[in-house]
Amino acid sequence: MLATASQPLVRIVDRYLPDAYIFVLILTIIVFAAAILVEGQAPLDVATMWGDGFWALLTFSMQMLLILVTGFMLAMTPPVKWLLRTIATFATSPGSAIVVVSLVSLAASWINWGFGLVVGALFAKEVARLIRVDYRLLVASAYSGFVVWHGGLAGSVPLAVATPGHPFEGITGIIPTGETIFSFFNLAIVAALFLVVPLVNWLMVPDSKDSVYVERHQLAEPELEIPRPERPAEWLEYSPILSWIVGAAGLVWIVTYFAGGGGLTLNTVIFTFLILAIILHGSPRRTLIALQEAVTGGAGIVIQFPFYAGIMAIMVNSGLAESISTWMVGFASDVTLPFWIFLSAGLVNFFVPSGGGQWAVQAPIILPAAEALGVDFARASMAVAWGDAWTNLIQPFWALPMLAIAGLKAKDIMGFCLMHLLITGAIIAVCLTFL
Repeated sequence: MLATASQPLVRIVDRYLPDAYIFVLILTIIVFAAAILVEGQAPLDVATMWGDGFWALLTFSMQMLLILVTGFMLAMTPPVKWLLRTIATFATSPGSAIVVVSLVSLAASWINWGFGLVVGALFAKEVARLIRVDYRLLVASAYSGFVVWHGGLAGSVPLAVATPGHPFEGITGIIPTGETIFSFFNLAIVAALFLVVPLVNWLMVPDSKDSVYVERHQLAEPELEIPRPERPAEWLEYSPILSWIVGAAGLVWIVTYFAGGGGLTLNTVIFTFLILAIILHGSPRRTLIALQEAVTGGAGIVIQFPFYAGIMAIMVNSGLAESISTWMVGFASDVTLPFWIFLSAGLVNFFVPSGGGQWAVQAPIILPAAEALGVDFARASMAVAWGDAWTNLIQPFWALPMLAIAGLKAKDIMGFCLMHLLITGAIIAVCLTFL
């Protein structure tokens, strides 16, 4: 049984995986050393690459912090609390709780990765209030659903190659989403993961003696009790009028945007979360109290994302990412190229945990290789996308928002996610190679 097989992985990870901040410091040192020893870069040059790139993800870091904060604020509104509790009632046992959380996270992540991270974490907490189940596995189940994001509606690689004027249009032309996101092989991978991920999570439910529970009072959300205004100057803070006016304007923009053919982006998800939170909280004072509660979990994002930006800068500018990709693709034939692209993308993703950034690094290598071997550009592109999504399962970078909401550390969930890495990797590799 997977419950038995997963426990050694859980114990090993719990014992040896350091805090996410320590993990990023270790990665930084590894990349520094590799750039010097493998690529022959001078130490001063590597330090310059690192420092120059340190703030390259500043906009993205703010977006991740905002999606955490606005999602948390929205979840604290009475209607959303009611909705989450209603859906959570479908979980009637530890096993069904794991399955429901997995499916909700998979569906939300396929729609949009930022949406999936927040919804998965918030829903896992709500289910944990109703069902006594291993809390680590419950949150890991929510995070495991994230594996489908790059094969979904917001996948950065398939959307990039479908956009006129993309940097590699001269090689690939425009690749429509019908050949990537909605292709048979990609939909087959997604369908397989929608079946396998919940099943694996269900099979990993540990015995009560191996389970780690969280009591309901530890998961209780603060009640936003708003006193009546005592001074005339406080009236606007406690009145919903301003919130309704601003919220109405926001809703008009959202409807107009999507009616005009706009798609889900990180910014639109954040804006939608914020506007709905403003409306559903009612008074500005209640909104501000929710904000104060929400920001407490964002410390990891603020301090760690700049380090990953520095790592990415070294990987790209020193030639390390190119060397890894070139070396692995060098083993390929026309049949096995998607498999080797997938593996190389998974390896590069440890150090360049950004779908768009990784595509910019690897596309100049894999696209000419695909052309020379006669491999379909769409399949080669999706191999990069799935490799990026695959090793996110054990890369703390993307887990930080979910862990902040859940109140856990990376070591608490990564043992379970390691089992998913092995199983989903085999499924994705087979489908990319043979379907």
